[in-house]
Amino acid sequence: MRAVIVAAFAAFILSILLTPIAIKVFTKLRADQPIRSEGPVPPHLAKKGTPTMGGVAFILATLLAYLAGHLVLSTLPDVQLRLTPAGPTATGIVLLGLFLCTGALGFLDDYLKVSKKNSLGLNKRGKLIGQALVGAVFGVIALYFPNKAGGTVGSTYLSFVKEIYWLEIGKVGAVLLFVFVVMSMSNAVNLTDGLDGLATGASVMVIGAYALIGFWQYRHWEADKAYSVGAAYSYNVRDPLEVAIIAAAAAGALAGFLWWNTSPARIFMGDTGALALGSLIAGLAYATNTVLLVPILGLLFLIIVITWVMQIGSFRMTGRRIFRMVPLQHHFELAGWSEVNIVVRFWIIAGLGVAIGIGLFYADFLRVVTKGVSG
Repeated sequence: MRAVIVAAFAAFILSILLTPIAIKVFTKLRADQPIRSEGPVPPHLAKKGTPTMGGVAFILATLLAYLAGHLVLSTLPDVQLRLTPAGPTATGIVLLGLFLCTGALGFLDDYLKVSKKNSLGLNKRGKLIGQALVGAVFGVIALYFPNKAGGTVGSTYLSFVKEIYWLEIGKVGAVLLFVFVVMSMSNAVNLTDGLDGLATGASVMVIGAYALIGFWQYRHWEADKAYSVGAAYSYNVRDPLEVAIIAAAAAGALAGFLWWNTSPARIFMGDTGALALGSLIAGLAYATNTVLLVPILGLLFLIIVITWVMQIGSFRMTGRRIFRMVPLQHHFELAGWSEVNIVVRFWIIAGLGVAIGIGLFYADFLRVVTKGVSG
């Protein structure tokens, strides 16, 4: 528990301190976000000159806080270190690798936007190919590199709150699904970005939920014989404490970044942050065997993507638009809602999704344990 708390607190402080530095550096470099000519232009003209690429700050804060968490782990008794090594694990490599590599892809996209002074950046095909390659590399690591006990970061079974053992998809299928989830979530968070603090606040909730899930799984871990012998309910996952440390560090770093990113934003996360956050959420879902739970935890992201698909599909098939503009937050801007109202109300939706997801996760545990006690 100490390692998780230290990682979250260190990430928050580091992000609070690093983000103003990023603001100064990117402002000096004139790395400001180009404003799109279509959509709710007048309210967004006030944002002109606001630096982007702020994701660099919370990515760096997360990495440093992860190291701080592992310093705390190194002080644990040897019996605990045999279960959770003080050094990096395969789970850490997959999660932080996704975070860094998709962040680098987003950074390239942001750099092209800034250098060309338009909002186009990396073309769609190049971005999707980059996401697919990153997902494939770390998907293979997650599925094909077991530890001494034979456990892998990902599972060959579909999962909801645990693995669903009658839904096996094999290693190749699991890697392909991994790639799909990485691409879907990274683009979902990217679509949700666009208003001050919107994607940041929603991501804090979802990633914070995964910190709770990871630590809960660690406390009820199948590999921990002190718990699992005679236990009615245990989780067959790999390195759950590592998951909790990384998720706590990322959530803390985002909370610190939100201090500067909330309205009126002093800096934007850009694709650097959005792509990194989406892929991290996807990796956390795989590492905790909660792949089918992530659409509920990320309810806001799901709604944004579904409405975007509805708009594109309707326009291509009928020539008509369902919404004034997508992503959905801009529809409400054009309807006259203030930016702060949209963000707060969308945060409420995000919070409801997280509450429902955590409730379903715990309800299954409670159902089995209660049944075992009554039986």
